Amino acid sequence: MMLNNFFQNKTVSFICALALVSIVGYLDFVTGYRAGFSIFYLIPICLVVWTIGQEAGWMISSLAVLIWILNDYFTRTMPLPLPIHFWNAFIRFGFFTIITVILSKLQISMEKEKRLARIDFLTGIPNRFDFNEFLFLEMERARRYRRPMTLAYLDCDNFKRINDEMGHDQGDLLLKEVANVLVHNIRKVDQAARLGGDEFVVLLPETTEEQAREIFLRLHVKLLTIMELYQWPVTFSIGCVTFEDIPLNTKEAIQETDRMMYQAKKNGKNQLATKTVHSFITKT
Repeated sequence: MMLNNFFQNKTVSFICALALVSIVGYLDFVTGYRAGFSIFYLIPICLVVWTIGQEAGWMISSLAVLIWILNDYFTRTMPLPLPIHFWNAFIRFGFFTIITVILSKLQISMEKEKRLARIDFLTGIPNRFDFNEFLFLEMERARRYRRPMTLAYLDCDNFKRINDEMGHDQGDLLLKEVANVLVHNIRKVDQAARLGGDEFVVLLPETTEEQAREIFLRLHVKLLTIMELYQWPVTFSIGCVTFEDIPLNTKEAIQETDRMMYQAKKNGKNQLATKTVHSFITKT
């Protein structure tokens, strides 16, 4: 992990790659053409491709080929014709280029998979995994600076009727519309996510209960307006908890907010239930 963080700096990565090419080139020169060191040029090439990109890989590849050709030229007891040197340079650069392209595409593919692993496949907003990470960091920050943090849990009342009576396509569309309303009506510092099924969660950093209540009353109206537009018989139960005393972990924070959401359901559904936690006691 420490090594990975070290090479995340592009300048450091490029300097290290230059140093490695120089070391391999020196060893290649000292041992002569009979001892093959060509495979080791791939180390700095792979380093810069993975940490910087294809362009840097081509630059290091060109330098590696140049050093390789010069070593080959000066260490051979029987010099080769110049066209042969050009041909060898072309073949070696082509080999390095293939490795560069393959590794670059692999890195892009892995980054894409990592991003997709954090996104809800249906709505396109963060999923439970990504939200838990964001919530953990915000809890640490709120605890350090002693700032309030508001967490809201939203459940779609009677959602099962949509799937049963109108089909899953309508159910999926409803969830997408809910996600769209949430992400377009909160601040950039806030975070909305789908935990699964018809349950959503919203985190509002540095937000009091009064401020959160105003925000979610407006969101509630916008959500009901969308439901009416599509003629979906769905309402929303929202539980909203403002933590002045931050829980020990994300699970406790979400469970506390989930309990408030069920309180809203007990009150008759289609309700917003809010409270402030001044002193959080771990429940066993």
